[in-house]
Formats: sequence, C-alpha cells, structure tokens
Amino acid sequence: MTNQDILNGILNNAGHANVNLTPDELVHKALERKEGVITSRGALAADTGEFTGRSPKDKFTVCDEKTENTVWWGNVNFKFEPAKFDALLNKVLEHYKGKELFVRDAYACAHPEYRLNIKVVTESAYQNLFANNLFLRPAAGENPEAEWLILAAPTFKANAAEDGTRQHNFSIINFTKKIILIGGSGYTGELKKGIFTVLNYILPQERKTLSMHCSANIGEKGDTAIFFGLSGTGKTTLSADPNRKLIGDDEHGWNDDSVFNFEGGCYAKCIDLTEEKEPQIWNAIKHGALEENVRFFAGSNKVNYEDVSVTENTRVAYPIDFIDNIAVPSVGKAPKNIFFLTCDAYGVLPPISKLTVEQAMYHFISGYTSKVAGTEAGITEPQSTFSACFGQAFLPLHPAKYAELLGAKLSANSDINVWLVNTGWSGGGYGVGNRMKLSFTRAMLTAALNGELDNIEYTSHPVFGVLMPNSCPNVPQEILHPRNTWADKAAYDATANALAEKFNENFKKFEEGSSEAIRNAAPQAVQAQ
Repeated sequence: MTNQDILNGILNNAGHANVNLTPDELVHKALERKEGVITSRGALAADTGEFTGRSPKDKFTVCDEKTENTVWWGNVNFKFEPAKFDALLNKVLEHYKGKELFVRDAYACAHPEYRLNIKVVTESAYQNLFANNLFLRPAAGENPEAEWLILAAPTFKANAAEDGTRQHNFSIINFTKKIILIGGSGYTGELKKGIFTVLNYILPQERKTLSMHCSANIGEKGDTAIFFGLSGTGKTTLSADPNRKLIGDDEHGWNDDSVFNFEGGCYAKCIDLTEEKEPQIWNAIKHGALEENVRFFAGSNKVNYEDVSVTENTRVAYPIDFIDNIAVPSVGKAPKNIFFLTCDAYGVLPPISKLTVEQAMYHFISGYTSKVAGTEAGITEPQSTFSACFGQAFLPLHPAKYAELLGAKLSANSDINVWLVNTGWSGGGYGVGNRMKLSFTRAMLTAALNGELDNIEYTSHPVFGVLMPNSCPNVPQEILHPRNTWADKAAYDATANALAEKFNENFKKFEEGSSEAIRNAAPQAVQAQ
C-alpha cells in the first residue's frame, strides 16, 4: 500500500476532510470546535492537552533493513518493530474513520533542489494551523504528490503492552515507508521535530548536506553567519540583528554553496516575553499566529506571559513573514562565520575565541552550556549540560557523522571562521563573577563579522587550547582572557581543570565513532601555576 493509497483511504473514510483550509478558515474551525480562544492581540490560543512538550522517551524509529545499521541506536533513538508499526498504523487509520479531519499540503527545505513534499493529517484545526505556519507553503494551485506523510491522532491512545509503545502516547518514524505516526499527544512540536529528524537522516547520508539545529542570517555584503546554541545562550537574541536579514531561527541545511532554511515559520518561546526584550516575536503575535498553553490576566483575554501554571514551555507559532527583515527566499551563501554560543556559568571559557577545524568538530559534538542555580528545582550550583551537535534529541545518526561533515566543509574552505562565544560569566563563576554584558557580546560578534578579528594577535588558552584575541574593538581588553578577570588565579585554574574533566567525561560516549583528530582536540588539564 503506497502513501497515496493511505491518503486516499483517509479522505474516503473521514466524516469530513478539510483540505488546505486558509489560516482564517482554520481559526474559525478551531473556535467552532472550542479548541481555543482569540487573544487580545488577535492570535489563536490553544491548549495542547496532557503533553505541553515533546516526549523524548516515547519517540521511536522503525528498525528494519534500511535503518538497522545506520541509525545511532541507544538513549536517543529507540527501536520499533516493523510489524508493530503496521499494526499501529492500521489502528490509527481505523480511528480516523468517520471523524472530521484536517489535511494540508506542505514542504520542507527552502532550497528548491532539496524540497521535501509532505502531507499532514491532523484531528484538530489548531494542529493544522501550526503545520501551515511552521512548514513551507506550496504556491496557490500547486498539488504536489507527498513524499512523506505525517499522521497526527492526539485522541488515539495506544495500548503499550499490545502495541509495543512505552505508554499511551508515541511518535514513530518509519524511514522505509516515509511515515511519521503521532498519537496520544496534541503537542504540535512533535510534527516539526519529526521532519527535522527525517532531514537529519536523509541529508547527511544521501546528499552530503549538513543538517543543523541553528539560526542563520545574512549581512549587507551577502555574508552568511550561523548561530548554534542551547536554551539560554542567546541564540535567538544574537541572531536577530537589525543590520542583517534572518534566514531562519531554528533548522537549516548547508550544502556545497548555500545555507537554507528547512522551515517556513518560527516556534518561539513565550515565557516572560516583553516587547522590549523580543520585539520581533512580540510583533508577530497577531491574527494567524498560534499561541500554546498560555494563560490570561483574570477576567480578560490578555495573555500573562509570566504565568507558567501550565508549563514554562509556552510557545507561539507564526509564519516567518510575520517578522521584518527576513531573507526572501530563506537561502544564503555558504557561511563566512560560525558561532557556537555557550552560557558558561563556571566563568572559565573566554568571551570569544577562535577554533581550529578539529576544535570546531570537538565542540560541535560536545554542544556545551550550563544551567545555573534557581533555574530549575533542585539545582543549587551550576550544572554542565551537553547536547551533541546542539540538538542531540533529533540525531538519528552518530554525532561524529555530522562533525565529520562539518570538518570536511571547514577544511575545504579556509576562509570560514568558527568562534566559541561565552555569554555566561566572567571574573568568577555564578554567584561570584558577573554575567557577560550583552553589549560586549554584540561588539565581539560585530567585530568577528566585520573581519576586525582577522589580523590581530591571539593567545592560546592553557587548558582548552582555543585562541583568545588580545584585543577587540569596543570591548575592554581585560575581559578577553578569563583568567585575568579572576581575583583568585588558583581558583580559576582549578575550575578550568574541573570543567575540562566534565568535557572529557561527556565525550567518552562518542570516542568510539570519532576520529583521532577530534579526540586530540579535547581540553587538557594543566598543573596549577
């Protein structure tokens, strides 16, 4: 049975199939079905139900002849039996019968040579609005044949013992049948990250294209910059530059000569959102946008962005053209500068440093940042956090595969600069030192982007080996070398060695699949001076 056969069966057996409704029509349907309400700023606000975020332990990949020896099986990618998938698919198709459904044509990848056509089937109008906003939208009159199906059935609950799932919810990718099957969860992010995982499997293997969890923008001279960083590192803030056009804020591909957005929209966090802090996101919240799991000020439809009574993961999904200063189409040249953003709460890493190819590969696999006391229950001191390739949860291949592809691209073009940027602490760790000023970080990024750090003197960091600039326009010289900012130099040395050990301990699980060049780029503890 082909995917077109499956789709025809869904359309023929549905109580009513709404195909490619406009955003206005979807909002009307959502209100009619009591899926949400309109906020004071015109957006649709909907609740995603039991799940207000992704459920990584319930994300599976069908293990078959195609995937058995290619997927990085373990704590990220969990195996699912082909026969169990077929049985569960049939159950979901039976569940769809007689229901009002929403069907949408969409695609991923803004570069036309990489276009991946998708059919999205959802039970709810708000999920279909999300699909419209986050995926790329075919031109009017287009009716592309879908290569991939996303079938979302949030009201279907699996029987774990019978169906092979962990519990009643699931998200399963079948790379052979090209189907993403989602059940038991109304959280829309499962749709978006399902396709991202698909592209993370296809592009590096079949197209020698690096898939990346990053933001990207273009300067006035056409130079592309890429920003990697985990939550809290400043990725969204620093890539939103009024002097540069945004290619995209989350998922991109890098082929031989270009960087292109996978998506057609943005899925932004709303926690503590203000117009002053995030004007682009704030102004994008209007009719056609979808807000998720937010709460209102009493007696009103005005959203209280400080209210996290449902979840801290409140979100808004909107088309990319809801924000100003975007690149059209969402494609740029190969990058000139790459930034790895980290919030180092230990105050060890330099505010900006240049990486060799091997160091770039090592730090890419490491994907380091840190959480600070007070950000989560139970955290009383800084905690190091590592997420391979800055998106470990979405990597179907071994992280070294992506790092090797990054290294090959860097080696082929010596003009590309890779920078490690610490947006965290200076002069001591959290509780002792101070958070790096945003104005200084922006000045360092601007200097890197303008080439002002190309022909200056550098000093190698004694533990991490990265090159620290000895000067930078509009930045005090004394903060550029972190050890100099600590009153207690011995304490700095001990902390640097301790952080190096955390890096090395984390990297042990990647050593087997990594080259000697990557392993040799690890930090080296030094004797106290």
